[in-house]
Amino acid sequence: MQKHRPGVSLTRAVFLLPAGLAMLAGADAALLLVGVGAPVTAARLGDLHGMLMVAGFLGTLIAMERAVALRHPLAFVAPGLLGLGAIALLTPAPLALGQLLLVDGCIALVAVYGALWRRNHDDVVLVELLGAVHLTLAAALWLRLDVPWLMPWLVGFIVLTICAERVELARLAMPASGGRTLVVHAAALTGTLILTLVAPDVGARATGLVLASIVIWLVRHDVARRTVRTSGLPRFSAAALLGGYAWLLLAAVTWVVAGAQTEGFAYDAVVHAVMLGFGMSMVMAHAPIILPAVLKRPLPYRSIMWLPLALMHVGLMTRIVAGDFGGLRTVWQVGSVTNVVALLLFFVVAAGSSIAGPVRRPSRRPRTTSSTTSSTAPSETVTTAPTGIRSPS
Repeated sequence: MQKHRPGVSLTRAVFLLPAGLAMLAGADAALLLVGVGAPVTAARLGDLHGMLMVAGFLGTLIAMERAVALRHPLAFVAPGLLGLGAIALLTPAPLALGQLLLVDGCIALVAVYGALWRRNHDDVVLVELLGAVHLTLAAALWLRLDVPWLMPWLVGFIVLTICAERVELARLAMPASGGRTLVVHAAALTGTLILTLVAPDVGARATGLVLASIVIWLVRHDVARRTVRTSGLPRFSAAALLGGYAWLLLAAVTWVVAGAQTEGFAYDAVVHAVMLGFGMSMVMAHAPIILPAVLKRPLPYRSIMWLPLALMHVGLMTRIVAGDFGGLRTVWQVGSVTNVVALLLFFVVAAGSSIAGPVRRPSRRPRTTSSTTSSTAPSETVTTAPTGIRSPS
């Protein structure tokens, strides 16, 4: 019998190519925004940074994973439209073309979540659906408003999507009402985000309180608190998750103290604590699950993955603590560039680990005594499932 060797699904890889381009363009735009040299200096690239990273990059990744989970050809319309929207933003075509494609992609993602929810009426899928609605509203508002005014809705999308995945994985450690508790938090967050449109300052402070409540509740029940004391991939993933929660809590406290901000140090701190500290930490924690599920290609854990994770957090501490809160512009630039390096390095490491294949461990020869050779029962192997997003099975 011929052995089946898992290979990359080229069709699925094509859908993820625009996400990679959006990430690279978003990283380039980040360098432009902090006032350092960048490979590409297109006129409008800096203004596209936020939507490229959230809708074009993370949105396409999430839509692709959910399309694989649904197992229906039409589900791939969502990542396809989001990817096309990101590419359109990078061309000389009218900005409205890319914006409308993103809106259509977001609507398609809502439809995918709706189909998934109809399967078993799961509370966590309902929360993810609400997160996709947040992204849809952000994309639609972008037709009329600048990105800083719709940033709370982008935050809502990232937070609800990731927190729903964490609740799904922590169900054994959670009370039976865990899913319903998350739904209540999601509804409260939606209400405070609506409030930001009519009373920005009050809405931002209320949003910060809800985010803080979500973080405290999740950390209390997340299995990462235990798996961080293990080793290998479970420990790496748990460290990334707990670090992400810490940055989300910082963003929540900043919103409570500073209120609504569309520029300045408080705005920069909130945006990057959520998008990089929380969002990208979760991507790093979940990548070993996402890639095999989506591309049918394993991503073995290697200890070098700690390097980009550490760089990401060191860069954020430099940028936010010393740069934003300390008012040191040069240090702020150094931290910002470090974040870009960490982001790019992680995907280089991930690609290299996937290409290199599984980690080969040296085989251990059985020990024998000089007088007799005795056979012993093999010791029980305890395997700990890595923390990460659920696979589409």
